[in-house]
Amino acid sequence: MGFGRKMLRGSASVMAMLAMSATAYAADAPAADDGLNEIIVTGFRKSIQDSIDVKRQQNAVVDVVSAEDIGKLPDKNVADALQRVPGVMIQSAASGEGGFDEADRVSIRGSSPSLTNTTINGHGVATGDWFLLDQFSTVGRSVSFSLLPSEIVEKTLVYKSQQADLVEGGVAGSIDIVTRKPLDFKDNFTAVADVEGVYSDQAGKTAPQVNGMVSWKNQGNTFGVVAQAFYEERDIRRDGQEVLGYSQFTSTDAAVKAHPDLNGVYYPTLIGSALFQQKRKRMGGDIDVEFAPTDKLTVDINGFYSHMDADNSNRNFMYWGASIFGTNQAVPTAYTVKNGTLTSATSPSVPNAIVYDQISRPGASAETSYIDADVKYEATDRLTFTSKIGYTYGLGETPSQPAYEAVAASSASYALNGLSAPATVAFGIPTGTQNGNYATGWAWNDVLTAQDQEYYGQLDAQFDIKSGIWDSVKAGVRYAAHQRNTQFKINGGCCINNGWAAATPSASGTYPSDFGANLGGPVLGNIWSLTEQQIAAFNAAYGNNDPVSRYYWPGSFKVTEDDSAAYVMANVGGAGWSGNFGVRFVDTNVNSLVYVSATSTTPGAITTSAFGPYVPTSISHDYVNVLPSANLKLEITDNLVSHLAVAKTMARPDYSALGGSVSLNDVASSGSGGNPNLKPIESTNYDASLEWYYGPQSLLSVALFYNDMNSYVTFGTAPQTYYSDYYKANHTYIVTTPLNTSAKNRGVELAVQQPIYGGFGVQANYTYAYGTEENGAPMVGNSRHTYNLTGYYENDWVSAHLSYTFRSHFVVGLDRSTIENQDDFGTLDASVNVPVGDYVTLTFSALNITDSLMKYYANNKDQPRAIYDNGRQYYFGARFKY
Repeated sequence: MGFGRKMLRGSASVMAMLAMSATAYAADAPAADDGLNEIIVTGFRKSIQDSIDVKRQQNAVVDVVSAEDIGKLPDKNVADALQRVPGVMIQSAASGEGGFDEADRVSIRGSSPSLTNTTINGHGVATGDWFLLDQFSTVGRSVSFSLLPSEIVEKTLVYKSQQADLVEGGVAGSIDIVTRKPLDFKDNFTAVADVEGVYSDQAGKTAPQVNGMVSWKNQGNTFGVVAQAFYEERDIRRDGQEVLGYSQFTSTDAAVKAHPDLNGVYYPTLIGSALFQQKRKRMGGDIDVEFAPTDKLTVDINGFYSHMDADNSNRNFMYWGASIFGTNQAVPTAYTVKNGTLTSATSPSVPNAIVYDQISRPGASAETSYIDADVKYEATDRLTFTSKIGYTYGLGETPSQPAYEAVAASSASYALNGLSAPATVAFGIPTGTQNGNYATGWAWNDVLTAQDQEYYGQLDAQFDIKSGIWDSVKAGVRYAAHQRNTQFKINGGCCINNGWAAATPSASGTYPSDFGANLGGPVLGNIWSLTEQQIAAFNAAYGNNDPVSRYYWPGSFKVTEDDSAAYVMANVGGAGWSGNFGVRFVDTNVNSLVYVSATSTTPGAITTSAFGPYVPTSISHDYVNVLPSANLKLEITDNLVSHLAVAKTMARPDYSALGGSVSLNDVASSGSGGNPNLKPIESTNYDASLEWYYGPQSLLSVALFYNDMNSYVTFGTAPQTYYSDYYKANHTYIVTTPLNTSAKNRGVELAVQQPIYGGFGVQANYTYAYGTEENGAPMVGNSRHTYNLTGYYENDWVSAHLSYTFRSHFVVGLDRSTIENQDDFGTLDASVNVPVGDYVTLTFSALNITDSLMKYYANNKDQPRAIYDNGRQYYFGARFKY
């Protein structure tokens, strides 16, 4: 694994170096020493060599992406840059939110993002999400990378083998984002400004992107300050077709009685033309103050804040299969079945064959922040103490979500086309105008706040021995108090003030004329729409937003967690070898406050809710994990290095899984809930790697890995009954809940980096990961194949990169109680940087050049779940550096 890590570091570094090379100015070009004819390697190629050198020094496998890499490759947040590291996978949001054009979560070696621990400067980061479902229904532990612009980063370290001194929380690996420190700058004063515009071709709009940094330190290199600020806007339009789950015919259905061959066949619950539009504004900054009054003492104080305004609207005009074949018990007049799926059907006119949701989310936002103090003190020539103390806070907020739902009776037909093209849908009534066909089906408003915070502190000591095989001994303790508090303040309903009889608001427009033009086939468009103001006005007049009766107790929870850890680790070595071994002791004390469905006579029951009586229930557990680890590096020859590693690792379940909150979808008759009795995930990891440094800036590596996980968290479904305000009666939902099982993950990583000739070079890597649960089902997040290929060209007047990244299909999770897979996905990105003089560089980047579509499916590819087109993004501007 150590070797694989190095390999990863090598390829990641190489890429980083490529980027650095790309950013190199004329002064960075290769030069000959006039007296000795010595070739001095500078710029990007030097960064590659430096990365290789650092890689060779590590006992564990650690890949590095540098600031130059991130800044010069066509990547706009940290996650997008990390995707080019061997074994690292990224994903945008999915499972309800849908896929977007910007990466939001990162995982390692085919595992889910929740099994990858992400830290900044070695400490945890509280996070927030702007999307309502992510705020209470799919609350993970991985930080939202959409809040982390690439400009804040000095370097990012990807650990694939565990050491006792690393903070626990990553089963497959850990990622540490390192921010800039003023005393590390070469010059006493540095100023950098990036002024760009971004054009999103799908939205057809251009928005500004401004970032600035100033660093200063005194002549004695004892005191310095670095400050950064960023303001970035972006317009998003996503065209899509969504199939929101599949229902299954039973023997009691009228369709089965008429056509027995339909028994057990799956049919689409909803098929919708989904138009998502959003304005993102990411703003914030970072400040670091560093003080080194003596050679023995360094004090560093670092603060960071990032806030994203994410106003958005989502419209979805849907064929309602669950109403047609379920509620109305329609019998199809014509149909086809393939692979256990009703792939086409024609049905007579029934009530509520169409359901049309128009949702507005003004004020949706997310933020993260922290303040952290690090102290390093060399007490003697052999004894060094380091300490860290800090606080981090995250917030996801939906201050309002006014929504209007229209329904209409109609005859209907559809035909699924797998993933080759969108489904074709047709109705017997017009879609572009209302013509009196549509009535109010429902209206609602949601208000939700999700707070995430942590206090942390740690103390480490290292004693240098320098005798025989013993190099040093390191020991430390850490404590963190974490709290996740989700409050679903209003789950509004319809309709008061005789709202059911109120006229449907008159349409003010239609979908864009080119909606769905790039989805690969004709899709239902020309759909009437309301303005966000009309939706809000209807909700204000007729929505039931009482903060007492509409407080959604089953969607609220609080998880309080106290994590304590202590470790001891020895660094050892001799001629041609080095390594470390140690053990980390971890105690997790977790308390989940959840609201359990009860009767009105249950002692302590909350009886004021329209959703039924609930009892506040506190569930506590305490877990102790012992995590031994060992890393060994062997210098087989001057150019051949091997790493061997074994470790026990652990990760804690997602907060939403522990919180036990219940989310119900009346239209789809599905839901999701938690399990406060989940155990932490433990894994025993084995790694072996081999690296061949066969030339300057050159590396060929291979790494094998095997993770044996017990108490792995998977998902199951079961029917559960809850009171439905929509149906005004108890209603059965298929509810998804997490549970513990076991899983195994194994695979191989290959990487090569090679300068070619005349400024050309290439980096490539490939990862094969095969992760399965105990029952043989694939692990969530497991892509069998991932590869990256980057070509670059650099000289003293231009730096250019072309990068292709591919990830094969993987299980996203369960959405609306139906499994969701993302299909194979690859993107082609490019960047060009042209220096103009000593202080200015013109920049250009293009993302998703091929306009690749994101496709999702359920149990098989004859059950499509979604097709999304996010379009291309073009960044252009200038970088000023002094």
